[in-house]
Amino acid sequence: MNPRSCVNIHKEWDIVGARQLGREMAKEIGFGNVDQARIATAVSELARNIYLYAKNGQICFEHIYTNSQKGILMTAVDVGPGIKDVSRVMQDGYTTSGGLGAGLPGVKRLMDDFDITSTVGEGTKIKAIKWIR
Repeated sequence: MNPRSCVNIHKEWDIVGARQLGREMAKEIGFGNVDQARIATAVSELARNIYLYAKNGQICFEHIYTNSQKGILMTAVDVGPGIKDVSRVMQDGYTTSGGLGAGLPGVKRLMDDFDITSTVGEGTKIKAIKWIR
């Protein structure tokens, strides 16, 4: 059985908690310091998006294993407004909050696998995996 832990995102401070848990789980699995920082950065972006756009959601972390690899799976889920145009949101520089527009494209670059599904009026689910090299 894979260890799984979740952080509910309801307030700004929860972003810090999610980031810390992601880093701790990455360290437990055996990621080096650089990849721990990459994972923590990705978690921070995902949690911030939940807080800013959906107000409530959850990020879960899970150790994952294949025959030849081990890694961490992060799943961010919210029941917010959803994303009308996912392809546009995934473009560098696009922002609706006045930020740099590097959030989700940045998460995708930091991770090895990235998948996003979103339905307007229902919410968004993002799965991201980082494998140990």
